[in-house]
Amino acid sequence: MAKVKYDWYQTETAVTVTVLLKNATEKNYSVQLEQNALTLQADGIETIALQLFNPIHVEQSSHKATPSKVEIKLVKLIGQRWETLERKVSAEDSPTSAAAKKKHDWDKISKEIEKDDETKDDVSELFKKIYADASEDTRKAMMKSYYESGGTVLSTNWAEVGAKQVEVKPPDGCEFKKWK
Repeated sequence: MAKVKYDWYQTETAVTVTVLLKNATEKNYSVQLEQNALTLQADGIETIALQLFNPIHVEQSSHKATPSKVEIKLVKLIGQRWETLERKVSAEDSPTSAAAKKKHDWDKISKEIEKDDETKDDVSELFKKIYADASEDTRKAMMKSYYESGGTVLSTNWAEVGAKQVEVKPPDGCEFKKWK
């Protein structure tokens, strides 16, 4: 039996599952819809059986065949975005394995990134405030030290910076390279 490929997309009111099936109009295929399940069977291909993420209106849902695919439109019972096409199988229903993929909490990761951005903005704001409130000598020291060190040193002491060239001092574990 041939393995069948399918894809899906959604709107707020419906989910459309597209099953790639050559000569779909000529094949003997059938689609069974239930409130939480979708099954597609056809001659010569592996059966698709999906436990849907959320319930659907079976009576309002439909399917149609074209020469290259079967398109199944599932009308959502609840007008909300689905995270995935299929409902997650509970831990007691599925065997656990060490090879199981690690799940990411994208909301948590997004909040961490936002927090990091806020911290960076705070540091940037701090340097802007220091520069704006500084004397002319302090501003010159900041500009000269930052420029001559390639961004690795920021000094506010003009007496020290104005007397000699500022050395490049990369952070520990890093090495400074000049780009051509």
